[in-house]
Amino acid sequence: MTSGRIAALTLTGLLVVLAAGAASARLPWKGYLTPEALDTITVLAPPPEAGSPEAEADRTIFRATRALKDTPRWQMAVADLPERNILKNLSCAIGADLNPLATPKLTGLLLKMAPDVSRAVARPKALYSRQRPYLLDEDDICADRDARLSRSPDYPSGHATWSWAVGLVMAELVPTRSSAILARARAFGDSRIVCGVHNASSVAAGRQNAAAVVAALHGVPEFREDVAAARREIERALTRPRTPAGCDAEAAALATPVR
Repeated sequence: MTSGRIAALTLTGLLVVLAAGAASARLPWKGYLTPEALDTITVLAPPPEAGSPEAEADRTIFRATRALKDTPRWQMAVADLPERNILKNLSCAIGADLNPLATPKLTGLLLKMAPDVSRAVARPKALYSRQRPYLLDEDDICADRDARLSRSPDYPSGHATWSWAVGLVMAELVPTRSSAILARARAFGDSRIVCGVHNASSVAAGRQNAAAVVAALHGVPEFREDVAAARREIERALTRPRTPAGCDAEAAALATPVR
């Protein structure tokens, strides 16, 4: 089998997995971490209790961000809905389009991280079973109100866990662009607040969740080796940079305060 064919199959696998939701899908391969290596229930504090000042602050943010409907920031939130878009939507921050087909080592790294992120999200979600904000306060959201979304608990945000984990790794791979990469990865998670499908505290917990996952991953020699290989691959890709389209519009949308 040619290297191009292998890369194409890897790309297909990545798109299938991320279309299903890397943070919630049951993936048919192992990650870098054993299931016993990291229990994020011990890392994350419980979600705010109903009626607490923190929970009421979440409700206030949900109501306030409904005013963003049909703005450029709302459209960014729509573009951020599929978790598989994280790498494409980091293009402006990275300074080049990173086509997964052209970066098979990076693609493989993200694929293998996905089960670790999935486990880190699934256990606390199942334990706390927190309702999503639009089920408490009826108002517009930018996603389909299907039963699958409503059944999936709010805390922690899987989108925020995935995007921040990818952002942390990409900031390590392209350190000269780390500030822009992390700002866009943060915005990817904040899009869930704009969209109305996650509480702000659940998005913040997702970033804490991701930090725990990535810290644990760095203790695994295979992960470190794969990061080094992906860095060399990206360095070669960045010698032929192509400015992505729409970066000025993205910058304007990013300037909109979410909270």
